[in-house]
Amino acid sequence: MFAQLPVVTKNILIINVLVFLACGAFPALEPPLTGYYFGSDSFQIWQVITHMFMHGSVTHLFMNMFGVFMFGALLERYWGAKRFLNYYLLCGLGAFGLHQLISFLEIQKMMSQLPVELVDQVLQNGRDILMSNQNYSDPDLANLNAAINVGLVGASGCLFGLLIAYGMMFPDSEMMLLFFPFPIKARYFVIGYGAIELLLGLANRHGDNVAHFAHIGGMLFGFIILKIWQKQGRLYS
Repeated sequence: MFAQLPVVTKNILIINVLVFLACGAFPALEPPLTGYYFGSDSFQIWQVITHMFMHGSVTHLFMNMFGVFMFGALLERYWGAKRFLNYYLLCGLGAFGLHQLISFLEIQKMMSQLPVELVDQVLQNGRDILMSNQNYSDPDLANLNAAINVGLVGASGCLFGLLIAYGMMFPDSEMMLLFFPFPIKARYFVIGYGAIELLLGLANRHGDNVAHFAHIGGMLFGFIILKIWQKQGRLYS
């Protein structure tokens, strides 16, 4: 079955697994490849791409790669390797971009509510404190520190782009979910999943380590691309 996968989908799976194994064997590889906030000292421009191939756990890796396996192969067969790869990467870039924008707005709000000298303390020392497994006793400083210095990893933004593509191209196809023992049409699943992610993102719960707006970003940029292709008559070809 794996040998019959289209070339881009197959290589996405292989690269993600190899990167996960390499980071497990050589932990020093992880920080340079993680996608950090652009205002962090740890941010590097290549991270806008490399973060898409990083995962924080075996479960995180499996769930994302299972989704790529399920939806990516089908879409690649319709679009061809080049267009599929472009779409996949653009959804990942869109996810990273929206995550950065929301992070910027949240960080600016947090900074405006703190004394300047404390903000400077976080900006100067936050990464070192985070890496030494210490943190600030003041929860406001801890939250600001985490917002600036905790990185983004995962192919979830790309996967959500694939998900909305499947929902738009095959809206009436039925899906069976483990936690919902009845078939549900793809269009309703995508709309529901997107709404849940938006609500969770707006809830902005501290301690929630899921980048909900990155998921929304992948969906949003995927939707824009798909509507352009639909207008051009290229959605299915």
